[in-house]
Amino acid sequence: MATLKFLSFLIFQLFLIANNCEGVEVGFYKKTCPNVEAIVKETTKHFISIAPTLAAPLLRMHFHDCFVRGCDGSVLLNSTKGNKAEKDAIPNQSLRGFQVIDAAKSALEKECPGIVSCSDVLALAARDAVSLINGPTWSVPLGRRDGRVSILSEASKNLPTPFDNFTTLKTTFGALGLNVKDLVVLSGGHTIGMSHCFSFSSRLYNFTGKGDMDPNMDQNYINHLKIKCKPADGTTIVEMDPGSFKSFDTDYYTMVSKRRGLFASDAALLTDTQTKHYVLSQLNQHGSTFFKDFGESMVKMGQIGVLTGNAGEIRKHCAFRN
Repeated sequence: MATLKFLSFLIFQLFLIANNCEGVEVGFYKKTCPNVEAIVKETTKHFISIAPTLAAPLLRMHFHDCFVRGCDGSVLLNSTKGNKAEKDAIPNQSLRGFQVIDAAKSALEKECPGIVSCSDVLALAARDAVSLINGPTWSVPLGRRDGRVSILSEASKNLPTPFDNFTTLKTTFGALGLNVKDLVVLSGGHTIGMSHCFSFSSRLYNFTGKGDMDPNMDQNYINHLKIKCKPADGTTIVEMDPGSFKSFDTDYYTMVSKRRGLFASDAALLTDTQTKHYVLSQLNQHGSTFFKDFGESMVKMGQIGVLTGNAGEIRKHCAFRN
């Protein structure tokens, strides 16, 4: 039964990729809303200048949106009439930055009402948030339309988790048309942001269910994390990339290479020849291709299952269907 469910999910996602990725293009709004990028960037800059830590959840929000039903803004929708939305799924409950999207959308509605989708606003805000904290920038193809469906169970089932091994990660990414290089590159987004202890505490205290530690994590790092994270700690947060979690850089790969990646999914990158080679090749920042690669993978991810043409809608308010 589980195999049949996965095959159905895989077929559905491939159908989305094959049939909906036409129509997005750089400069899509050049006639209908020529200031769209400037408006979103200025709004994002305002919020990031006040709270730089918003960059990570904005990037993660775009990632989570695209991995469920494609990049259709469904992660932005609120629950309605007792039906729980993606936003309420456990992996999404720690997302922040919805006010950034709402503010940018509100400004756009004044400039060019009913033209720019919330899913496009999210894609632009994620790009701008990264570039504003010394990260790369890239040209964002636009023209997405907003979905009308958002289901909690789909987010819980389809999003990659910090507990995944390499085989599971490869399968999850592959089902959406992303390859192994995209997997290791997009994992580099963990160079910014924070995580709750429960996302990795099993590696510290009960890795195989026998009260043991993960042998794939550096012992000294485990001891350091145990000071901050006690067993069953559900509230404490720690830096994913200690020392530079507010700056987008290549330090994440240095941490992974030293077996100090926070999540099991980070450690998994050292278990495959191709991803391990990529990790090690980014250690020399001057010879790193990470920034270029990240932009390319973000553009590719941003075209997963997009709605275009007459599909979906252009929401007036990002948290509500029209």
